[in-house]
Amino acid sequence: MRTREQLEQLEEQTLVLYAQKSSHSRGRQHPEPEHPYRTAFQRDRDRVIHSSAFRRLQYKTQVFVNHEGDYYRTRITHTLEVAQIARSIARTLGLNQDLTEAVALAHDLGHTPFGHSGEKVLNEIMKNDGGFEHNAQSYRIVTHLEDRYPDFRGLNLSYEVLEGVDKHRTRYDRPGGDGEQYTLEAQIVDLADEIAYTSHDVDDGLTSGLLEPDALHEVPLWRRNADKIKARYPQLGRDKLKYQTVRMLINEQVTDLLQETGRRIEKFGAKTVEDVRRCPEELAAFSPGFRQEFLEMKRYLFENMYRHHRVTRMETKAAKVIQELFHLYESNPDILPTNTRERIKTKAEPLRRIICDYIAGMTDRYAIEEWEKLTEPSIRV
Repeated sequence: MRTREQLEQLEEQTLVLYAQKSSHSRGRQHPEPEHPYRTAFQRDRDRVIHSSAFRRLQYKTQVFVNHEGDYYRTRITHTLEVAQIARSIARTLGLNQDLTEAVALAHDLGHTPFGHSGEKVLNEIMKNDGGFEHNAQSYRIVTHLEDRYPDFRGLNLSYEVLEGVDKHRTRYDRPGGDGEQYTLEAQIVDLADEIAYTSHDVDDGLTSGLLEPDALHEVPLWRRNADKIKARYPQLGRDKLKYQTVRMLINEQVTDLLQETGRRIEKFGAKTVEDVRRCPEELAAFSPGFRQEFLEMKRYLFENMYRHHRVTRMETKAAKVIQELFHLYESNPDILPTNTRERIKTKAEPLRRIICDYIAGMTDRYAIEEWEKLTEPSIRV
């Protein structure tokens, strides 16, 4: 049986010099004894998977609300896809796969019900109370809202995982506040997230009929990969053509990312983790030309899928549910569940922030059911 010390030694022997090693972690906010056979980052990954917030991702919207159909991605399937892509990239670059996976699994914990539309509504409601942003909420969940340990609140994750969770905020807002870059593992997760949601939103968009294959052919990145598949398999059916093109699309994005990241590592002479942190710009990136093609595909999705009338109609209903729930809870906090009322009694945080936390933690299904119970007299409470 391998001990933690042996696993840490294996990292030293097999990972590149600029990979973040478990034994060199900056530690945790609350000191804990090390585990006998798991490294710090393996332990962090496991804590995220066993958290309440992670389980709720199963019924949170990616693009399509849960009742639209079982095929479409949810926030948890997206998270698993990000983790798979990020681990593959980390493995190829010789980085720490456990750190990469821990960050990937935690990166979307703070998403609201109904996806980004729910986030926009909560941010508007909270605009005079600190606002709402899902990355900041993910950080809040793992440092404060998860409450299952006797000696501290949150999951007490290592510094390196926390800064990865906090990835989309400015460099100067990250843990430590010293303006340095975060680990290359965390940078990889950021781009794996973009690769996953862009490619798989195309998949779901075609399946749902929101996107048309002929119109999508206008996008160079899609056309190039679709044409390759058609040339290789001229008789391929529509569904397999879609799947194989998405597969090729992901492969091209990952390949470009690996090659450009390798060029940047060589260009800036990164030899250690400290070199990565001191670098004037992030090392993980797409090449400039490919980045333009990638952004063109994202713009196409924004205009033709995310703004599609079927999506915006659901956003309108989602806004109504969240706005009315917030008003009902604020006007009568006694209808909130026991544990939330206990938080209110402590007066450690403002009422509106506590209500915001509660609604943000809801799944799509629970939010709709709760709204019906509180607004429809014929529904049992």
